[in-house]
Amino acid sequence: QVQLVESGGGLVQAGGSLRLSCAASGSIFSINSMTWYRQAPGKQRELVAVITSGGSTNTVASVKGRFTISRDNAKNTVYLQMNSLRPDDTAVYYCYCVVRSSARGSYTAYWGQGTQVTVSS
Repeated sequence: QVQLVESGGGLVQAGGSLRLSCAASGSIFSINSMTWYRQAPGKQRELVAVITSGGSTNTVASVKGRFTISRDNAKNTVYLQMNSLRPDDTAVYYCYCVVRSSARGSYTAYWGQGTQVTVSS
């Protein structure tokens, strides 16, 4: 089994910054893609940023130039650096990782519990 624990959320004023972390632990052989999603009240969950095992990244248009995703493979951790935050970035942020637990095992996807980000105007 694999656990994902997010941290770094909180309350920040518009224009401020936060750095989210998501650490994976448990039975891990390798991690394929690592992704950040968010869900605002009354809205569907949306993909924010993704990073592959090779380090390629992609971000949704609404956060391009403001958010940066990165990963530390030695720590099985993915980060989301969020700058120039806006009130419409307010949401619960979730990490989603695709993990292989053994050399011959298949990949399984896991979700974190979410961390609240609130941006005040």
